[in-house]
Amino acid sequence: MTDCQAEGPGNMTPMELYEKLTAQGEKVRTLKTQKADKADVDAAVQLLLKLKVDYKAVTGQDYKAGCLPSDSAPTQDNGPSAGEEEDMVDPWNVSTSSAKGVDYDKLIVRFGSSKIDQELVDRIERVTGQKPHRFLRRGIFFSHRDMHQVLDAYENKKSFYLYTGRGPSSEAMHVGHLIPFIFTKWLQDVFDIPLVIQMTDDEKYLWKDLSLEECHRYAVENAKDIIACGFDVNKTFIFSDLEYMGTSPGFYRNVVKVQKHVTFNQVKGIFGFTDSDCIGKISFPAIQAAPSFSTSFPQIFNGRKDVQCLIPCAIDQDPYFRMTRDVAPRIGYPKPALLHSTFFPALQGAQTKMSASDPNSSIFLTDTAKQIKNKINKHAFSGGKDTIEEHRKHGGNTDVDVSFMYLTFFLEDDEQLEKIRQDYSSGALLTGELKKCLIETLQPMITAHQERRKQVTEETVRQFMTPRRLDFNY
Repeated sequence: MTDCQAEGPGNMTPMELYEKLTAQGEKVRTLKTQKADKADVDAAVQLLLKLKVDYKAVTGQDYKAGCLPSDSAPTQDNGPSAGEEEDMVDPWNVSTSSAKGVDYDKLIVRFGSSKIDQELVDRIERVTGQKPHRFLRRGIFFSHRDMHQVLDAYENKKSFYLYTGRGPSSEAMHVGHLIPFIFTKWLQDVFDIPLVIQMTDDEKYLWKDLSLEECHRYAVENAKDIIACGFDVNKTFIFSDLEYMGTSPGFYRNVVKVQKHVTFNQVKGIFGFTDSDCIGKISFPAIQAAPSFSTSFPQIFNGRKDVQCLIPCAIDQDPYFRMTRDVAPRIGYPKPALLHSTFFPALQGAQTKMSASDPNSSIFLTDTAKQIKNKINKHAFSGGKDTIEEHRKHGGNTDVDVSFMYLTFFLEDDEQLEKIRQDYSSGALLTGELKKCLIETLQPMITAHQERRKQVTEETVRQFMTPRRLDFNY
């Protein structure tokens, strides 16, 4: 680390910087795979971000894994200031230097998606006849690809289906994992359409130090939490990659079609894979792409290949589906549409997303009411002032306060949320009182979830995960 810091960007060639960046990216992935100490991982990530800034300062280009620096790049550039460091967002790493979290407006520009504006929210309300979900009203789902096209088709009586997923890396899920499923259930209810949920137990076997048996067991346990969100077994198919791909020729054929149309160089450029990554990682993106095509589920769609897919997911999954959308027309399928969510912040602050391996980074669905209270009081990052007197005088900062961020996700009443924001910003509401509001919101919510989960039996899971027709005619 000290070597990299001592050698300034002006003393290095673009190629030397590129090689250092590639090596540092590999180091970050290795540390995460080995479940290294969080401080070591954070330090490695911060160095990676610094190297990216140095690379752009020297080359005038954004670093892209697998894409060598251009010969025509300038040799020197002032680059962005320290306050303008680019957020790091990919399927495995999310990091930012800002206490407010990732700059999502910049991310939209970088990824080339479209902002979910008020016009689109209003249109969804008109089409569904339902009040928009709080995740839409508050910009938690903030970006999209082709959502207007989906609504056009729906208004013309042409159906679509939903696809989302979960990478089962541990037995217990945290509240942040519920975000896509809460929203997906609302979408399924208001549009009355089929839903497929992919459990990527194969992915976790490839990326984590886990056995195949552990990964599949986690998939089944996580499925219980997903089912407890209230999904209808007659409209929802949950599948494990390790099980379903071996029994579904349609699914595997789509995997192979995608694999044929994406080169090794492309997949390295998109995902940052290196020559030391196992070939399973390199081929996995095609498996995550396959559920985007209706012929992967012949038992549901009766072989139809024209049913469009809508994918609600966190925006760190977008690289998979940019690749999928590029391939789709070349293999005769409609491009999947997407709805992107923001990241759910760790209790310690919005600079990174939560880690399932750190029990204090979030509220887990297995936590007791006492654990929830203790975690929030002890670990939730505060936007309040150092003393009560200062806070009363100057107020708190809701932009960085994690308790307020969590309430934005889970408190349904817009007027109540706005009053809390105003009272905290003015100093009328203290940090301890704000945390108490969050505790009183999360405790009953998680207790109710735990009660529903108790009702989910092994037989219930088997019913959801059995390939079958759903209550739709195709």
